[in-house]
Amino acid sequence: MSGHLSETQMKFIFALRSNGVIDSQVLSAMESVDRRPFVRGHFENRSYEDIPLPINCGQTISQPSVVGLMTQALQVESRSKVLEIGTGSGYQTAILSRLARRVYSVDRHRRLVTEAQNIFHHLQIFNVTFLFSDGTLGLPNQAPFDRIIITAAAEDPPTPLLAQLKTGGVMVLPVGQSNIIQNLIRIEKQPIGLKYTEIRPVRFVPLLEGLASDSE
Repeated sequence: MSGHLSETQMKFIFALRSNGVIDSQVLSAMESVDRRPFVRGHFENRSYEDIPLPINCGQTISQPSVVGLMTQALQVESRSKVLEIGTGSGYQTAILSRLARRVYSVDRHRRLVTEAQNIFHHLQIFNVTFLFSDGTLGLPNQAPFDRIIITAAAEDPPTPLLAQLKTGGVMVLPVGQSNIIQNLIRIEKQPIGLKYTEIRPVRFVPLLEGLASDSE
């Protein structure tokens, strides 16, 4: 999405700004990533609407303004090593790849991991490692991480993931039960404990343990 912005792209950026995404680096990253390859199928013509859309394996691609707010709250730096729990479509991963040094993205659905790998190969994005794994366990062999983002709702921030976050690091995730409204929260791991900041109400699929039994 380089060069002159189309009217559709201008509306897209305006929707992000009007929903509180104001960080220039985040806006620039989102402007540079085409959402269409991550939507596909008969929803592709709605790629630039600020709405969540269904993807394979009963999952969703989050609405862009929520992706923007989560990325903004994460405060990714150019040297950051980021862990993403819940690859989903790979759209959030692509935004992170524009901002971070290295991204590790984990999903419990093999099919989603494979599809994301194919998209990233086509887009020639090489600073992302995808893994088919149980995200609730994190990636202990790659820890610690500067930033951790979880794109599924947990009742509480998972203890194994907090343990894999560097002191001074930031975690962003939705917290709450899946059948009611959840809150997007930011956690900063300080030397003396955890600092919590609520961002806004959201609705995400639940964070589940184990690998998906559909073997997709």
